[in-house]
Amino acid sequence: MHLVHDRPFTHRVPDSMLSELCAEIFAQLPRSDQRRKGEMYLRGLLSVGGRKSVRNIATHVGDRAAEQSLHHFISASTWDWNTVRAALGRHLERLVRPRAWVVHPVVIPKAGRHSVGVGPRFVPSLGQVVNSQHAVGVWAANDERSGPVNWRLSLGDDWRDAPLPGYPQVPEPELAATDLECAAGAAVELQGWVGGPPRPVVLDLPQADPAALARRFAAAGMPFVAAVPGSTPVTPVGPALVGHDGRGTSAHQLLRMVRTLRRAVTWTDPVTLTTRTSLVAGIPVQLPGTRRPLVLLGEWTGKDSWPRRCWLSDLADTPWGPLLRLAKLSLRVGADFAAVSTQVGMVDFEGRSFGGWHRHTTLASAAHALTVEYRPRALARPA
Repeated sequence: MHLVHDRPFTHRVPDSMLSELCAEIFAQLPRSDQRRKGEMYLRGLLSVGGRKSVRNIATHVGDRAAEQSLHHFISASTWDWNTVRAALGRHLERLVRPRAWVVHPVVIPKAGRHSVGVGPRFVPSLGQVVNSQHAVGVWAANDERSGPVNWRLSLGDDWRDAPLPGYPQVPEPELAATDLECAAGAAVELQGWVGGPPRPVVLDLPQADPAALARRFAAAGMPFVAAVPGSTPVTPVGPALVGHDGRGTSAHQLLRMVRTLRRAVTWTDPVTLTTRTSLVAGIPVQLPGTRRPLVLLGEWTGKDSWPRRCWLSDLADTPWGPLLRLAKLSLRVGADFAAVSTQVGMVDFEGRSFGGWHRHTTLASAAHALTVEYRPRALARPA
């Protein structure tokens, strides 16, 4: 989970690429002025330095008179962001050829309380309560690049149960209570947009109950690879382990017992671009209250007998090496979020409108896609 901080801006994209993507993702918008403003806003996200506020975008790509028009386009217009996200998903399907959909939670600190979804929330990675928005993105990812497509806001009790007077209205279907509900809903929706065989969903949601996660994705017919705490209760399936009576134990304890089965697996670190090696081992297990067999995968990076990380997956027939590389796609997404998404204004929306947040985030996702599409070309160009 990322906690967002301020950052410099470094990326530029040619107008020809911008126009091509706009023609594709805005094709279903009913009005020509909406398509024109969409391209204007997207150009601003890619070219404005600093915070990508409506005022800064209007000043940079038009004039101050454009500010009210762009504000209405984002916060109060009627265009459907899901139509644009569906087109963007199909674009990234061709561009990225994703190996998986990766769920990426984001914590966005806020000073006030009236922006949509803002409230005091506990952040496990910080061990403290932060006044913030909690967003959950679903990304198309392969080993080399990734891009966000679909988003949800995880809403606290005060937003779902009894919002304060003056708070922006949130549609009933969007009143998700947990990151798991947000992630599953967004992933299922994205898979429906692009079609084809369901891709695995890679997740790292520390507060999600592993059994509830397994049931949710089984019901959706989508395979998953989920990071889980070492304390997760599991029961080995199949022939009894030497020294184990077949009763439930923790994931860490069980993996420690099978550490003699470890094999070396290489993978590429997306930040340093270096090849790294981990030792991995897996074992079939079940979770309490479920009957579906899963595989518990552990990773060791040193000589310790205890695994460094562990995952559960229903991809029981997938070899350990490819399964670990799927799990590591979360690192790819994290690196791209830090290097690209924060620089194209993904977390810069400060308005109060629920629809405004989704429209801004949708266009920032398109700006991210353009940046990662152009970046490999730019890096490959001779000096």
